[in-house]
Amino acid sequence: MTIALLSVSSLAASLIGVGCGIAGIAIGIFAAYFLLSRKIGKTKTKAAKIIEEAYAEAKTAKKEAILEAKEEVHKLRVDFDKEVKDRRVEIQRSEDRLSQREEFVEKKELSLDKKQEQIEEMKDKLQQRESEVEKLKENESKVLESMRAELEKVARMTKEEAKQSLINSMVDQAKIDAAREVKEIEEEAKADGQKKAQNIIASAIQRCATDMVSEITVTSVALPNDELKGRIIGREGRNIRALEAATGVDLIVDDTPETITVSCFDPVRREVARVALEKLILDGRIHPTRIEELVAKAQKDIDQKIKEAGENAANDAGIYNLHPELIKILGRLKYRTSYGQNCLKHSLETSYIAGLLAAELGADEKIARRGGLLHDIGKALDHEMEGTHVTIGVDLAKKYKESPAVVHCIEAHHFNVEFQSVEAVLVQVADAISSSRPGARRETIEAYVKRLEKLEEIANSFKGVDKSYAVQAGREVRIIVKPEEISDDMAVFMAKDIAKKIEDEMEYPGQIKVNVIRESRFTETAK
Repeated sequence: MTIALLSVSSLAASLIGVGCGIAGIAIGIFAAYFLLSRKIGKTKTKAAKIIEEAYAEAKTAKKEAILEAKEEVHKLRVDFDKEVKDRRVEIQRSEDRLSQREEFVEKKELSLDKKQEQIEEMKDKLQQRESEVEKLKENESKVLESMRAELEKVARMTKEEAKQSLINSMVDQAKIDAAREVKEIEEEAKADGQKKAQNIIASAIQRCATDMVSEITVTSVALPNDELKGRIIGREGRNIRALEAATGVDLIVDDTPETITVSCFDPVRREVARVALEKLILDGRIHPTRIEELVAKAQKDIDQKIKEAGENAANDAGIYNLHPELIKILGRLKYRTSYGQNCLKHSLETSYIAGLLAAELGADEKIARRGGLLHDIGKALDHEMEGTHVTIGVDLAKKYKESPAVVHCIEAHHFNVEFQSVEAVLVQVADAISSSRPGARRETIEAYVKRLEKLEEIANSFKGVDKSYAVQAGREVRIIVKPEEISDDMAVFMAKDIAKKIEDEMEYPGQIKVNVIRESRFTETAK
């Protein structure tokens, strides 16, 4: 019983515990539902607030978009109105230009119509003139025929003779007219070009002016005393013969005190003999064997000096690619003179002047300087080879592969051929400037007198010359012509003809001015 009661009570307790658990669960569920309902309410409120705010923002954005759209439309409308206005202005301008063009075309048409009318009138007049001319020609032919017949009777000349006489008269008149034109052109050219040419040449000369000392082809060797003359001559003349044989020169031992003269056409041989003779005098041992030794040594020294002189000249002229053999030949000009002017110094001076002139005129300066330096290269060997120094120089330049432009400068500097380049002309001019400037050259009295006589002889050979005078040391010839035979216009041709004949028949340094003078004097006596 007791056990039963205990079981019932345990069961009841269990049921109570289960009921309490279910009640707790129900209470928990209710509480959770309450809390969830509350949270859902808050969420709905919050969502409604968010929706309201979003609606307000959307409304604001809509207003802003509408405003922006209105502004954009306004801007587009303003731009469109401006573009339309510009187009209207441009169209108006085009219309104005078109109207002006139409007016111009109308005026042009009217002008053309007037010109056409004038042309028609001129055609009519021209036809009338042509008819009148035809009539005049017919009358002229008749008159000329009658005059021709009459002239043949009076002058006893045939038609051909009269024709030839008329041609001669027309030729003379044409010459006079041509001379007048030539004179006018020359005066204009001189007025425009003389000043500029003088400035260029003066600048070139000033920039390369050098002092020039005249040299001669005879060398004198000073002796300490006259006793050495006998030692130099030697027993039975063996020493002097040995020296002359070794050097190829002539030794002149005369009454001139303490002096021996060395004479030779070859300047290099002359220099070798001079150097050898000076060394013999210093050495004191004068005999054939010693002479040969010192001559060989002197030859070696001179060869070295020649090479150095050629190299220095090329470097001074700014030319650095000359053939070695050509440099040696160029150096030989150091011992060559022309009218007392040292040929190497002259060549170097010509190179300077030609280069400066080329620079002033825009020509090839290198060609001008090279041609100027080599223009007289043939003079170094003209005593060893046949031909003029120009021909020898051309052959040397071609042999050592100089350019055709440089070869032409050498060939043309004495007018052997026609000038084909500006550089060749400049080399010729530079050569003339260098050789003709005061103090550069000199010549003997005999040659000077002969040149003056030749100038006057050439001038007097022309018909109509009254007197002629060579003045300014032969650099000018003044010719006085007979005014009744030579007119002013004919005097122009005479001056050119005389100058041409002087160029063809004479050789001279520099230039010679030909001055033809015509003077008319009229005298009357008052009674």
